[in-house]
Amino acid sequence: MRFIGRLQPLVQDGLLAAGMAVLLSVIMLSTPDAGALDFAGVLAGSLALVAWRRAPLVALVASAACMLAVAAHLQPGPAVAYPVMVAVFAAVWAGHQLVAAVASLVFLGTGFAVNLPGAEGAGQNFQSTSLLVGWFVAAGVAATVTRHRQAYLEEAEQRAAEAERTREEAALRRAGEERLRIARELHDSLTHSISIIKVQAGVAVHLAHRRGEDVPPALLAIQEASSDAMRELRATLEVLRDHDRSEDEPAASGLDRLDDLVERARSTGLPVTVTVSGTPRTLPAEVDRAAYRIVQEALTNVSRHAGGAPAEVVIDYREKDLVVRIDDQGKADPDAPPVPGTGLLGMRERVTALGGRLRAEPRPESGFTVRAELPLGGSA
Repeated sequence: MRFIGRLQPLVQDGLLAAGMAVLLSVIMLSTPDAGALDFAGVLAGSLALVAWRRAPLVALVASAACMLAVAAHLQPGPAVAYPVMVAVFAAVWAGHQLVAAVASLVFLGTGFAVNLPGAEGAGQNFQSTSLLVGWFVAAGVAATVTRHRQAYLEEAEQRAAEAERTREEAALRRAGEERLRIARELHDSLTHSISIIKVQAGVAVHLAHRRGEDVPPALLAIQEASSDAMRELRATLEVLRDHDRSEDEPAASGLDRLDDLVERARSTGLPVTVTVSGTPRTLPAEVDRAAYRIVQEALTNVSRHAGGAPAEVVIDYREKDLVVRIDDQGKADPDAPPVPGTGLLGMRERVTALGGRLRAEPRPESGFTVRAELPLGGSA
């Protein structure tokens, strides 16, 4: 496509030169005493216009010299100046106004001296030369206007591009500032509270050990959950504060920590079984995080709303997607589906952002099911 784009102007210039050569050749056929050298001069002067974009000065000198030689020999009329006018336009458009003016004066002055228009009588000769002067001036003015218009359009495009770049930079700056603000709010509102929970749980565990008492499983679960929450909160804050972090670096938990998550759920008295089918493999970071969060939120809901009923987690590695399913044996009623809370809405948002599908509803045989299909894209 680039080659065709570069070739198109050359084809247009070739057609212009060919059309000019045909026009002047027809005029030459009706001119008495036109010989082979005259036709050769007309063809050379016309074909020089092929270079009017790439080498305007070469085109101007070549066309002016050839046409002036033909005019001095045959005096075919004003048409012999057409290629020169086109070359003058090209030279002015390229910014060579002085050279174009000098070439025009030389061509017109020499043509006037040798009776370029081919008219009999000095008055008619002057009138025809004056007409040619007007045409040359018009060509120069048209080239100047075209050049200024092109410069204006280029400047307008540059301004538009600069404005777009400035808007993008401003949007990125505002997004960065908002990320930092959220990071500060999360740090100030959550870190302190979670730290206190972790410290208090650790103190309680320590005192129980000193007294020789059995540590309640719930207390151990609180201690572990608070440690895990602190780790994930720090990871989240790092993501918010470091926008350029590599995608290959895990920002939060993934399925590699699924066993820890399940063990923590079991420690609270929730019976959980895990089934993995397919061939486990490295997942895209976004899919890995989303799968973990879906399991985490689903188990939390089972613990809160299903009265600790047994739950089953199924991870199915497929060729093009990852299926995550969590079923519980609670008492959810298909005729009275629960109102989606923040957790279910968050799960749906995660799945939708990845182009997947989520089904979260009561099961016909009682209980609740969460089933997410997460596309793997090109990363398998």
